[in-house]
Amino acid sequence: MKNKKALKKREGGFFKKIFSRDFNFSKTTVKNPLNLLLLFQLLTIGLISVSAGEDFNAKNSILFISFIIGVNVANRLVVKVTGGDNYLLLVASMLFSIGVVMIFRLNPYEGTRQIFWYLIGVSMFYVTYFILKSFKGWENLTLLYLAGCLFMFILTMAFGFEKYGAKNWVDIKGIVFQPSELTKIIFIFFIASFETNENLLRDKRTSKYHFLIEKKKPLTLMVVAYLLIGLFFLQKDLGSAVIFFIVYIIFMYIFDYNKYFLAMNMVLAIVGSIMAYFMFSHIRVRFDIWLDPWKSVQDKGYQIVQSLFALASGGFFGAGLRLGRPDLIPVASSDFIFPAIVEEMGVFTGMGIIMLFMILVYRGFKIAMEQRNLFFKYVALGISIIFAFQAVFMIGGVLKLIPMTGITIPFVSYGGSSMVTSFICLGILQYCSSDIKDKMVEEWKE
Repeated sequence: MKNKKALKKREGGFFKKIFSRDFNFSKTTVKNPLNLLLLFQLLTIGLISVSAGEDFNAKNSILFISFIIGVNVANRLVVKVTGGDNYLLLVASMLFSIGVVMIFRLNPYEGTRQIFWYLIGVSMFYVTYFILKSFKGWENLTLLYLAGCLFMFILTMAFGFEKYGAKNWVDIKGIVFQPSELTKIIFIFFIASFETNENLLRDKRTSKYHFLIEKKKPLTLMVVAYLLIGLFFLQKDLGSAVIFFIVYIIFMYIFDYNKYFLAMNMVLAIVGSIMAYFMFSHIRVRFDIWLDPWKSVQDKGYQIVQSLFALASGGFFGAGLRLGRPDLIPVASSDFIFPAIVEEMGVFTGMGIIMLFMILVYRGFKIAMEQRNLFFKYVALGISIIFAFQAVFMIGGVLKLIPMTGITIPFVSYGGSSMVTSFICLGILQYCSSDIKDKMVEEWKE
């Protein structure tokens, strides 16, 4: 009896302090940040309703009110249901709120659809969390993950169509999506499983996977990674190919593979980039307008030039909603939403977006470092890498720091595939963060 009372006392005191200070998972409060998010939503929607006039009808008002309620309910529910990092969904909701305001300003129809995709995304966030929590042995499905990646490519090759120079879109009975978005997640699960699967680490005399063991293991991973990257090149999907290579090369560095093997991969990457430049015309166009967009300012360089004008004309506080001309930027609601936001909401808002992504990635890396399960440690790290480099490539592209890759900003840009898969990734991180607490409590009790 005394032992039980002592256990409860220690759980209520010592562990509360540990989880609230070190991990900020179990007792973090989201009240104040959520109130700030609510204030931002009310102010921006008020400005839109006044500036849009007749375009903002009663239907849109009900939709936005429902959206605000949904955001608040989802962020309060995550504290009670998951017990993990309470700020992941909050940061994503803030990023989405900034993006949807600009999307609605550019195209009310796309703005309403984006809210619909958000609701589906949040639902998938919770579905992903509970699926991961309900099943065990995720690290033992290596071949299934590989088959999943290849299936997504077969689906694209069979039913895909070309859009913006890349054949990475699929239309099945009116449902248009990008299989490459899901392939990124499956690929991370494959690498994590490949490196931690107990079947692959058994004694090579008894393991049917003995040919993957020891020296041939890095080579096997390399063959699989380059096979998938090559398939992306066949689809002319440069952005996804680059993301895949970065994930692969970072993991190879983490796994402490031979430095000469790492250098060989870097050389192959340079050779592959040069070959892609000469093989694919749309890659040459993107590289040429990155070097000098003013040569073809009325043609190929028009988009990036308008982006630079938008970034320069916004100032620190922006021109104000509906007072700028972001509509002059082609594909402003998806690929070039960042300069559209900066033009009307200001450089400070652009800096805010960058800082929100820094917070999201930081918390993702923190979850990966604290995770005791090696498989989910690698998964959390891979998801964080994807979030980080998608934001870097998109923002760097519109700032003309690097060539455009056609990658969207997670949670901000318009698009159903990107929105839903980003929330799936967030759900995975949420599970990894809650799993940290569960594992520590179990270990302490034992």
